[in-house]
Amino acid sequence: MAERLKFALFGNIYQAKKSASVKQLISLLAARDAELYIDTDFYTYLSQELHFDVCPTGLISDSDFQADIAVSMGGDGTFLAAASRVGSKDIPILGINMGRLGFLADVSPEEINECIDDIYNHTYKIDERSVIEVKYEGPELSGYPYALNEVAVLKRDNSSMISIRVEVNGEFLATYQADGLIINTPTGSTGYALSVGGPIIVPQSGTFCITPVASHSLNARPITLRDQVELTLSVESRNHNFLVAIDGRSEACTEATRLILRRAPYNIKVLQRKNHSFYSTLREKLMWGTDPREESC
Repeated sequence: MAERLKFALFGNIYQAKKSASVKQLISLLAARDAELYIDTDFYTYLSQELHFDVCPTGLISDSDFQADIAVSMGGDGTFLAAASRVGSKDIPILGINMGRLGFLADVSPEEINECIDDIYNHTYKIDERSVIEVKYEGPELSGYPYALNEVAVLKRDNSSMISIRVEVNGEFLATYQADGLIINTPTGSTGYALSVGGPIIVPQSGTFCITPVASHSLNARPITLRDQVELTLSVESRNHNFLVAIDGRSEACTEATRLILRRAPYNIKVLQRKNHSFYSTLREKLMWGTDPREESC
């Protein structure tokens, strides 16, 4: 008897022009007699906005679900949102890229058919990615406290820069005078941190990176640390508040709040095709190592 798998589907609700790929995936899973559970907001979008005739096994309204595979259809932002729903469930996430760049969501729509075959033939690989856990000393925040990409501490408005004191395992590292500070995992090294001059870090390197945003000091450079350390951040601001952005989900904090960052006790599993790798993605997405002189010849 063929294996019956359970899929949890999450998607971007702003990409109607890519609806054919969603239809293709749902059709392929139906042909395999798979159980399909769809995020409630995505289901509403498919049925009411795109008028899809889709009959899922069930709907997902929160993080109380189980599946063999989670599927994210969108860009990396959609993948990060799906990862926050999966959390510590140990469910591999397949990212189908419906966006522009796509480091996490690196399976193209043209590969959907072959990718589903890979899943049922067990010819795929699992890439485990570390996560940052955020805890607060002071007023508690309401958001999801885990980041697959990065935690960013940022000034809240157009006021002057903020001061961020950083301690590593209780030992003073530096006080950054800047618009903000990014603490990222290797996964997040190709995201926000890269745009402000942070290094690209290979996954599974067991590191965090601290990168200032628009630093007032020219000698404030990114620093990479082992992810076994505990970081403590204390912030001073002229207007006495600041923003904490966890994988882009931002929340206002007051100066009374200290942040404690450490590696989370679980990893996020990224499902990849056998022919995909971090290095091939660098070459294809960032044109890593490409010499424009060769293309002009």
